[in-house]
Amino acid sequence: MRSADASSRPPRPAAEESVGTVTDVQRFSVHDGPGIRTTVFLKGCPLACPWCHNPETQRAAPEIALDGTRCIGCGECRAACPIGAIQEGRPPRLDRERCRGCGACAEACPTMALSLCGQRMSACEVTDLVARDLPFYETSGGGVTLSGGEPTAQPEFAAAVLAACRARGIGTAIETSGWCAPGPLERLLRSTDLVLFDLKTLDPQAHRRLLGQPLAPVLASARLVAARGVPLVIRVPVVPGLNDDEASLGAILAFAAGLTDRVVFIPLHTLAEAKYRRLGRVYPAAGTPEPSPEALRRARSLAEAAGLAVVS
Repeated sequence: MRSADASSRPPRPAAEESVGTVTDVQRFSVHDGPGIRTTVFLKGCPLACPWCHNPETQRAAPEIALDGTRCIGCGECRAACPIGAIQEGRPPRLDRERCRGCGACAEACPTMALSLCGQRMSACEVTDLVARDLPFYETSGGGVTLSGGEPTAQPEFAAAVLAACRARGIGTAIETSGWCAPGPLERLLRSTDLVLFDLKTLDPQAHRRLLGQPLAPVLASARLVAARGVPLVIRVPVVPGLNDDEASLGAILAFAAGLTDRVVFIPLHTLAEAKYRRLGRVYPAAGTPEPSPEALRRARSLAEAAGLAVVS
């Protein structure tokens, strides 16, 4: 019941009112921008990159991951499920078509064989978590990075987190694919100190075929960030068969050199394959080899020839 004086209270800050879906808040990150950082992984992405390292962030709604190696067959998950979406077995059989992602089974599981990917959090809750490491940000030049998924897919929530962190003196960054309308991106840029921008290919046909969306909005977003004067780092996932040849890399780096002086290369790896399995999905990049040392050396040489500094 609401207390008698509730109506006289001042309105809550916007950071408290804005709520979003978060898969993880990872402290002491060192690969998502300068210094020591806290990386907040948001749920939802408009692209379908076959090599995605964070498949649990792709879909907007919360979902259940199942690690069968942890299951002891106790049946607590079946008893807890309110809609009967879990059938007997070891590991249990999860009907993902029926599952609503409520997380009741994960809460009941004593061995954490089941886990909920995605929980609702207020921007205030996220900011409070991030602010715990403020001394580390101050001494290392770090801060918070919103990743995903795609931060622009939750623009109101992401903007509230960024603004609240900046108000506390915390450096801010976003990792983005750039596939979004100008409005949501503009909103985030108002409180963003650094943009880490993923650019996979400059081939429109390959972009649509492999990622499921047209390329043009990505290029427009990159140009928008540069035009607004927000520091920009282009990140290139190096994927054999897509962009590890000289022509493909050269095109990406020529475009990047017109916008920034820094680039990061991210070699494809297959460590996320187990994540897909726990989510009941097939790993789309199965069989794709990791880039060779020669391909990575070629990428660095091409970047330096284009006047770009390769950063880690």
